[in-house]
Amino acid sequence: MPKANNNIFYHLVAFLTVAIWGTTFVSTKVLMINGLSPAQIFTLRFAMAYVLMFCFNHRRLFADSWRDEGLMVLLGITGGSLYFLSENEAMNYTTATNTSLIVCSCPLFATLLVRLVYRSSRIHIMQLTGSLLAFMGMIIVVLNGRFVLHLSPVGDALAFTACICWAFYSLLMKTMTDKYSAAFITRKVFFYGVLTIIPYYILVPGVPSMAVLTQPVVVGNLLFLGCLASMICFLTWNWCISKLGAVKATNWVYFNPITTMIFASWVLGEKITIYFLIGAVCILTGMYMADRKTSKSPATV
Repeated sequence: MPKANNNIFYHLVAFLTVAIWGTTFVSTKVLMINGLSPAQIFTLRFAMAYVLMFCFNHRRLFADSWRDEGLMVLLGITGGSLYFLSENEAMNYTTATNTSLIVCSCPLFATLLVRLVYRSSRIHIMQLTGSLLAFMGMIIVVLNGRFVLHLSPVGDALAFTACICWAFYSLLMKTMTDKYSAAFITRKVFFYGVLTIIPYYILVPGVPSMAVLTQPVVVGNLLFLGCLASMICFLTWNWCISKLGAVKATNWVYFNPITTMIFASWVLGEKITIYFLIGAVCILTGMYMADRKTSKSPATV
């Protein structure tokens, strides 16, 4: 298969992954309505995903060195426990709009981090311009014509923490995918994500009752989050980073509000406005520009 076709396939997988992640807010909301906290939801979905991953990938338990094992711990924190906790807790202090705007800006920070760490790898002006255009499109989609923001230092700081976590996760993935398989890394992310959230329960104790966990609606949504949104999507996302690079893969995060808006329109009956269409065009155009390579462009990460 030609390289161009390969890239199209990798982008398609990245799009499908982000599209699924864009629908998880419904499952999370349903679980919270039925008595589970955000931390409990994260722990259950990651624990379920780890068990499933271990069944398919268990021959190798540890990385090649203690340094690499330490980086796996950081992946579990930045892509798991700290990311999900900070994002979910931000919603308790600030609006969903603020949280979405800040968290979905992580591709910009990922681009800057790649340039800072890999000084030999220059970010082409077309790539940076495309990323900025996609960022503006994401703002238009999220605001959806309501240009009112409410500043909340605590909530916005938590959302920014989640943003930086995902940017570092993407950068660390660039390093680890050169040495380990996507399946091995994904299993490690789940394990250390669950392990590093345990101290949270010391400060905020709470165990869901069996009456809650055995409800069909709870079981169904946990299976969706654990099997598809966690195990399969993290596996495909890590694989896409290994194939496309940290910057190009992470740019698909800009597409998240689009899939969320479409799903909300389908399930919740929310109206799609002209702002959504304009923002979607900006995102798609910006992502195309960011992915475009000219014969004279330097190598990108």
